[in-house]
Amino acid sequence: MNEIRLRRLAYSDLPAVLAIERRSFQTPWSLAMFVLELSKPSGICLAAVHEDTLIGYLVCSRYADVWHLMNIAVHPRHRRQGVARRLLEGLFEEAGDDARYTLEVRTSNHGAIAMYQRFGFRRAGHRRRYYHDNGEDAVIMWLETPSAVQA
Repeated sequence: MNEIRLRRLAYSDLPAVLAIERRSFQTPWSLAMFVLELSKPSGICLAAVHEDTLIGYLVCSRYADVWHLMNIAVHPRHRRQGVARRLLEGLFEEAGDDARYTLEVRTSNHGAIAMYQRFGFRRAGHRRRYYHDNGEDAVIMWLETPSAVQA
């Protein structure tokens, strides 16, 4: 899919974000959770737009010197077309060369795990029963950019 444009996520995007969120996750984030993340000045929240329609989003918070990828989702009709990849590339561009990243992902989400590994994320641990909806474990993954490792 060409013509994917990235921009900062805005409060006015939240109805579209919530629609994608509900289609993407068994336990979707609430409106209040998105508002909280958007209100953090140090966070990076991106929208993927195709033909003026929001088709995906990414929410990442900064804690000390680490970026925590909190949420990423793509509308079901636009999955497997490079939207999530483009969102991650946008995150890396905005966060800078010395950034370090962490995330949790369901152990059953093999597609996401493979995508993160293609970007260089490595498994770094396990969180038992992390997901409250079904008690599924999470894989903890980390990415340290080359300049962050040298620092």
